[in-house]
Amino acid sequence: MNFIAFLILGLIAGVIAKLILPGRQGGGWIVTLLLGVVGAILGGWLGNAIFGVGVDEFWSISSWLLAIGGAIIVLVIWGLIFGRKRADA
Repeated sequence: MNFIAFLILGLIAGVIAKLILPGRQGGGWIVTLLLGVVGAILGGWLGNAIFGVGVDEFWSISSWLLAIGGAIIVLVIWGLIFGRKRADA
């Protein structure tokens, strides 16, 4: 898959992950793009390690599911690190 297609896949996967997860996540479209691309990389790596399937083709359902799953994992980790801070009153 070429670089532009991978960025588009990552952006869309990041947006879908933000729609799937409840709550309010910060960040604009650049953060969404970065989280989605990192999630697509993570999803491709996990898919290759576990199932022997990677993020190879743009129109492959396995590529989309792995990218979205990876983006959800990255978004959960992002929320744990940069989540809302509670004020101790």
